[in-house]
Amino acid sequence: MLTRRNLLQVTGGALAASLHTSAAAPKPFGGSRQQTLDWFKNAKFGLFMHYGVYSLLGRGEWVQLRETIPVAEYGKLKQRFRADKFDTDFITDLALEAGMKYVTLTSRHHDSFSLFRTRQTEFNSVDSPAKRDLIGALTESCHQKGLGIFYYYSYALDWRHPYYYSREAGMPIWSSARPNYKTPQPEYKFKKDEDFKHYIDFVHAQMKELLTQYGPISGLWLDPIMGYYARPDLFPIEQSYALIRKTQPGCLICFKQGANGDEDYVAPERTVQAHRRGGEVGRRAWELNRNKPREICDTLQERAWGYRKGARHRGPDEVMRMLEDAEKVNANLLLNTGPLPDGSIHPEDVATLREVGKRLRRKG
Repeated sequence: MLTRRNLLQVTGGALAASLHTSAAAPKPFGGSRQQTLDWFKNAKFGLFMHYGVYSLLGRGEWVQLRETIPVAEYGKLKQRFRADKFDTDFITDLALEAGMKYVTLTSRHHDSFSLFRTRQTEFNSVDSPAKRDLIGALTESCHQKGLGIFYYYSYALDWRHPYYYSREAGMPIWSSARPNYKTPQPEYKFKKDEDFKHYIDFVHAQMKELLTQYGPISGLWLDPIMGYYARPDLFPIEQSYALIRKTQPGCLICFKQGANGDEDYVAPERTVQAHRRGGEVGRRAWELNRNKPREICDTLQERAWGYRKGARHRGPDEVMRMLEDAEKVNANLLLNTGPLPDGSIHPEDVATLREVGKRLRRKG
């Protein structure tokens, strides 16, 4: 009997084969950096997913900072994280059905909860009740179906690590260094700039895990650029990029509108224009990168990237306009969904993506 699942497997597999794995076509991973970039330039449409323990609260991915939830209290969310409906087969089938060519998942967001197997922290999905490596599972599914796979990684911000730099007097909110706690957090140990090396060692160790545990990937998508612009002197960006290039030569690097000009593409939020803040460092990076391939990232759910209960969700007409706008400026569209607390995709987003896929196929 031909069920809908079987039909998706057949058509999805055929679509993946025709779009991604032709010997004559660039591949999303496993080749040279230039080959990956050639593929990316024509990918056009990708699925973004912000998922983590913040999803359990349903108030967006910045909830720890905005509500100044103490580090210890926020850490208890790990014991409620089960992700029992985070179905990677469904997710990749949905991406293919929508006409998407790649998937980007938050491997670690600003709250420092990691969705992968790591030896650097116990604050991760494998050591939670979920007991799952979500990054590994999704990567395997993308590999099987010919979808590109990118890992979002919060390189320049961490609200949990003891040695991330402290919020300084007068520091603007966009720097996002730490939540503005009224009571000092005993977990925070940063005292002087030299302490920041402990954080960089942590980041580099996690990057190496991501780049060596799952086979070839399409790219690392670093964030947030404003955390870097606030203290660029603390980040050994050349060393970080060299680690990526050496470990996976075919892996692309994105750091929003750019840090030093060595990025492979830029990914401004919601508009082709990059954020204007960032001072001289930001202006110089944007000038160096402004002619590189572009990816506009935007959300299906308004106002937040992680799940926000009660938020309005965009419909297929709006998404089609977003795709058309991206096409006009020769950019990809990376469209985000915030999975529900159990890891399932919001039903409205599922319906929208399926309808978008139908319209794209009708248009050819």
